[in-house]
Amino acid sequence: MNADTLRELERVEWRVLAALRPIDAITAATIVAPLRVTAEGARIVRNRSGLYVIHEWPALAAHAAALDAPPALPAPGSLALTVSVADPAGQYQPRLARIALPRDPAAAGEDSLFSALPIALHPAPGARLGINWCALRVSLAHRTSGDALGGALLRVVAGDAVLARGLSDWRGEALVAVAGIPVTTWSEDEDAVVVSHIAATLEAIFDPAAGTRTPMAHVRAGHPPPRLPLVDPDAIESRRALLPRAQQDLSLAARGALNLNLGLDLP
Repeated sequence: MNADTLRELERVEWRVLAALRPIDAITAATIVAPLRVTAEGARIVRNRSGLYVIHEWPALAAHAAALDAPPALPAPGSLALTVSVADPAGQYQPRLARIALPRDPAAAGEDSLFSALPIALHPAPGARLGINWCALRVSLAHRTSGDALGGALLRVVAGDAVLARGLSDWRGEALVAVAGIPVTTWSEDEDAVVVSHIAATLEAIFDPAAGTRTPMAHVRAGHPPPRLPLVDPDAIESRRALLPRAQQDLSLAARGALNLNLGLDLP
């Protein structure tokens, strides 16, 4: 054998369809604790950077053999993979996320294959709170039957800005933590220079097809439903105008805590 001849003993090729970056919905910080990230038929691996990399999916099997350039079809973003994200430690609510595939390697910014997709996780009712946060502990139920509503999206809105979001668990309980409220801020009232509270609205949005209803007697007895709520909060928010909603006006303050009972009418 010629001394310049190379002999291939093993080949390792990493083909990537997308990378997911779970983040804290309140702080936008990357979640470093291990999570369960799964999707039917897909192979997802957590790498050393804490990203969850989608390596294989049968719908994009042709991409596995195309290392130099991806196939022209299917077109970028024309397919959707539904991913489930859960926190074994219970600090975050589980959720679904819709991932548009294939990703485009030639795209710029967040649309590029080489940019990890952020997936926001919302705090569980027992999650730890940060300093100066305003904590809203919400109990959501059907107004007539009293059934607990799980998988509802809750939003805190001030003007045109969404200050915080949360998800209810199977008991209808949710923690919505509002960060960034100043201890004092300028008032719009000419008779008051500064104020320590800001006006906001709590909004609950429920998708009957995706969420759960649990009789209050079962909640008190600690009996969860056969199917725990697992929803895509982004999908709920995009359809909020078409779904049952309820809202309540609030006055928020840094380090404040509010316990709220919210009733929602369903068709």
